[in-house]
Amino acid sequence: MTLFDRLKNIRIFRSIIYGLVGLFTYPGLALFNVIKIEGTEHLTHLPKEKVLFVSNHQTYFGDVIAFVHIFCAFKWRKYNKLGIPYYLLSPFTNLYFVAAEETMNNSWLSRLFKLGGALTVKRTWRAEGMDVSRERDSVDTQKIDQALSKSWVITFPQGTTKPFAPGRKGTAHIIKNNRPVVVPVVINGFWRAFTKKGLTFKKVGTILTVRIKPPLNIDYNAPVEEILSQVMEAIEQSKDFMLKGKHHALKEA
Repeated sequence: MTLFDRLKNIRIFRSIIYGLVGLFTYPGLALFNVIKIEGTEHLTHLPKEKVLFVSNHQTYFGDVIAFVHIFCAFKWRKYNKLGIPYYLLSPFTNLYFVAAEETMNNSWLSRLFKLGGALTVKRTWRAEGMDVSRERDSVDTQKIDQALSKSWVITFPQGTTKPFAPGRKGTAHIIKNNRPVVVPVVINGFWRAFTKKGLTFKKVGTILTVRIKPPLNIDYNAPVEEILSQVMEAIEQSKDFMLKGKHHALKEA
């Protein structure tokens, strides 16, 4: 285990990181844009470990940073709102998030955030802007398994910010092997408000929505394809939702 990995496991260190990152990112979420949050009541009775949040993905960092703010605010009994960010004085740190290794070294803020609990993994289908095909790294899987055994973990099954991209079976394997409580989250507006990295503005005054759904009822003995299909349907990124979106756009045209 490296020095950085040891630091990530120290709660006080992560509190400092979340406080700093939260201070820099709060204006983009709640001052220059409008964030609307639903479903934090579903967080109330969750256990302290073996909880996996699955979500669609619109920016590299903006999405997960929003989750951190929401969980920190919830710790301070702020339901479905952020309000004044005094919650950053004592952030929620029982949290890790899965991120592509190459994207976490793009800026000083992303590198700082990486120390706050990133579970960096190597993509099996993409590396340095090129399409690749490689097996999952067992070390990456172990990282996620270990984090789940003691904390909440956020993952993005599509592994890309492209809407309606197919989900990756790795998420289903994690669910099948660890049997966590799986909480789906649907986000929107982040792609309009921020650039792809999610750290700089593209448009202000945008409505950002984060909708937390009830935990899924999952048959952990089902095939990984079936589990993945259930997850993609829950985060509204399945083929059915894509067709509904196209039909809605045609009706409005």
